[in-house]
Amino acid sequence: MIAFVNGIIDDIAEDNVVIDVGGIGYNVKISADTASRLPGLGEPVKLYTYTSVREDAFLLYGFLTRGDLEIFKKLITVNGIGPKGGLSILSVMDADDLRFAIMSGDSKAISKAPGIGAKTAQRVILDLKDKIRIDDTMISREIDSYSENLMAADSAQKQEAVAALASLGYGQTESLKAVNSIEGIEKMDSGAILKAALKKLF
Repeated sequence: MIAFVNGIIDDIAEDNVVIDVGGIGYNVKISADTASRLPGLGEPVKLYTYTSVREDAFLLYGFLTRGDLEIFKKLITVNGIGPKGGLSILSVMDADDLRFAIMSGDSKAISKAPGIGAKTAQRVILDLKDKIRIDDTMISREIDSYSENLMAADSAQKQEAVAALASLGYGQTESLKAVNSIEGIEKMDSGAILKAALKKLF
């Protein structure tokens, strides 16, 4: 099928972009995250595509990187998640955040996607955890760092801060990212870590 579409952006909507390729306009379904990263109207763009053929429709789903396309293709292998559900998930988190959520078992972050319930989010984690390679994501270094910190002297304070954030309704993924992004954390107690993390989350 169509591997990619390379042309000029003619129109952009939240879930669709029209690419002019040699005078022919291709409608390509996209996630909100992809839409936010596209160049402006009249600018060139290359989208890697997944082709969905149904009895009543021939649809293209587009992504700015091959990595985004690959995680989408993995998502739609999960029972109960079709292309629409895959785009819904990738509209509330980018591919790296999704990989991190799967690796850390954060179903709450995945279930924030419209139309994705808690059970479906848990199924995504169960089905894909063994299919996600940790080195596929830029955020793997954060996971490695977090694992190392669990053995460090400040691990208890960090764990307490992450637990406190979770009790306030934040997901494990965003809590870990907020805590791990704090500078000078080794000199802080759990209360100070919590306050600093909350500032980053607001």
